[in-house]
Amino acid sequence: MADEQTDVAIAGGGLSGGLIALALHRADPARSIRVIEAGQTLGGNHRWSWFASDLGQRETALLDSFSVTGWADYEVRFPAYTRVLPTPYRSLGSADFAQSLEQQLPAGSILTSSPIASLGSDHVALENGTRIAARSVIDCRGVTELPELTGGWQIFMGKRIRTVQPHGLDRPVIMDATVEQLGGYRFVYVLPLAERDIFVEDTYYADRPELDSAALSSRIQAYCAAQGWHGETLGSETGTLPVITGGDFSAWQKRKAPPGVACAGARGGFVHPLTSYTLPQAARIALLVADNIALPGPDLARLLVDEAKAHWHMTRFYRMLGSMLFDAARPQERYRIFERFYRLPFPLIERFYAARSSWTDRARILIGKPPVPIGRALHALATAGASLSMGSSR
Repeated sequence: MADEQTDVAIAGGGLSGGLIALALHRADPARSIRVIEAGQTLGGNHRWSWFASDLGQRETALLDSFSVTGWADYEVRFPAYTRVLPTPYRSLGSADFAQSLEQQLPAGSILTSSPIASLGSDHVALENGTRIAARSVIDCRGVTELPELTGGWQIFMGKRIRTVQPHGLDRPVIMDATVEQLGGYRFVYVLPLAERDIFVEDTYYADRPELDSAALSSRIQAYCAAQGWHGETLGSETGTLPVITGGDFSAWQKRKAPPGVACAGARGGFVHPLTSYTLPQAARIALLVADNIALPGPDLARLLVDEAKAHWHMTRFYRMLGSMLFDAARPQERYRIFERFYRLPFPLIERFYAARSSWTDRARILIGKPPVPIGRALHALATAGASLSMGSSR
């Protein structure tokens, strides 16, 4: 017998799980929901960013109640040039995300500090022995092991710093690739959150999932000192994200979910395979779930499986580019791919980040002097990449 009952049980209170809960509540406030999170708060310790052009009207409206920081444009820096692009940019911190959901969702909907022991199509069992029966179960927990898939890794450390003096930056720097290239494509990502608050992230497109916290922290400190930014660190985050270039997606789908359990977020495969941006897909899938929640749980699970397969098919162009990045470009020269890309027209760049590149866009990206050796490019396309297992190596 179940200890609790709910209409919808959502395993994982990160970005995807939280947005699904919000979309369901807005669609029908009478529907009972449980968001079950192993951590102490929803959202974990993250910052999610996106371009305004990534979202449609409904997705933008879903996010309208969050405390989002926004800018009218953004900047990129490479050894050969600096460019400002006129696309609005947005960012949301996990603390603001959690606070907003706690205010909007009904009391009792959020269960934190609740690790999950197991789940099935009609229930979630917690490690403390509680069993929650549900009409539909949606698994939004993150993934770390993807042995059926291939690619590389995006590794990062970010720090929020309160500077002694105003930092003087008035727009985000999405990529500063003028920094030393170390073992892969390296860039620094900077968000001016307030006059004296700044978020600085050291990011790498690397072959292996090795994160050296001490080294990254030291490099962030050196970067800030070079900019004349001095102050105290208010918080930090680290991450190791897969950059997917190929593999057996169907086999991965079958392994990671019990029958009848719907999967969303990264667990469902809803990420941009090259940039690892997740918020646009999380918002889209949240609305899709809300639109179809009347389906029986197994039918909802099949709907998301089919949607994930469609997303996999639609994003194959970006996985091909990822293969070029990791398997054709020499690690110290990978920045040249992005340096060439950011010279292209900004509407093309907008569509690229939104995973909506037209055939003309794709041709424009590929035509011209290639930033990687032709022989290495052909070899990369003809061979499988490295497995995205945390223990994998090249």
